[in-house]
Amino acid sequence: MSSSRSRIYVAGHRGMVGSAIVRCLQANGRVDIITRTHDELDLTNQDAVRRFFTTEKIDQVYLAAAKVGGIHANNIYPADFIFQNLMIEANVIHEAWRAGVGRLLFLGSSCIYPKLAEQPIREEYLLTGKLEPTNEPYAIAKIAGIKLCESYNRQYGTDFRSVMPTNLYGPGDNYHPENSHVVPALIRRFHEAKQSGKNIVRIWGTGLPRREFLHADDMAAASVHIMGLQREKLSEVVGPMCNHINVGTGKDITISELATLISRVVGFDGAIEFDREKPDGAPRKLLDVSKMELLGWRARIALWDGLVEAYRAFLIIAETNKSLAYSQVTR
Repeated sequence: MSSSRSRIYVAGHRGMVGSAIVRCLQANGRVDIITRTHDELDLTNQDAVRRFFTTEKIDQVYLAAAKVGGIHANNIYPADFIFQNLMIEANVIHEAWRAGVGRLLFLGSSCIYPKLAEQPIREEYLLTGKLEPTNEPYAIAKIAGIKLCESYNRQYGTDFRSVMPTNLYGPGDNYHPENSHVVPALIRRFHEAKQSGKNIVRIWGTGLPRREFLHADDMAAASVHIMGLQREKLSEVVGPMCNHINVGTGKDITISELATLISRVVGFDGAIEFDREKPDGAPRKLLDVSKMELLGWRARIALWDGLVEAYRAFLIIAETNKSLAYSQVTR
């Protein structure tokens, strides 16, 4: 094996973002990609993670492994969300430091920001207000991951970086009928309504909240871009401790507008109703992506094109009779 080839561990390679990162790295070439399934490596087990890093001699880590889910899942399983995510982050980041990993990228979430943050949301707004209650445990775990990276950089001089994506969607998404995020949930709901001949689809909330959506392949490209930057260049924009960076499109739409788009993509021509008894979540979440743009990257996949591709990916699953109710743990 040539010494010029980097050994890159993608934690969470079977998840939507992790699999997109693997595709992006493979397209770039000249790397050896290391992966482990959950059965092969339980990232909540510190001893197992330590043995892995000691044995594999990893150069870089993309930490995309997480327990994820929508509003319903966060409400039902708050202990699972905070415990599993804290354990995964702490074990991987700590053992990466112990093993002398050269560079690590932690993938967070835009839910780290205060519920009523000024829009668009700048990185500096972290910890300036109360979080959205429905996903607070998950958000706290993600904030801890950011601070772990910053603290190891500060104390040990590591090169650990963090990116905060907006709402993600794309091939490899989770289509669980109760625990999925909004885009896959709506794709499945409209598809099933079309297949069964229903003329009404009911959606949680008022439809008024505004959200920003980023395709997983764009997120992967942004992640690889950030990992490829020299630390000096990164420090000029985000500070010497490699503080977190927002990743998004800089554009948002209402949930009602999103539902209309997805119904058109799927070909559902019935009515859309909103259940105002159900929670909306934060009224708006639009990320300020000016720092990412200063670092030389912008999103390229238009929402309509991305939704068309996501629906095609969903149809492959449905047509091959694979289960749509797969796990929320993308590790």
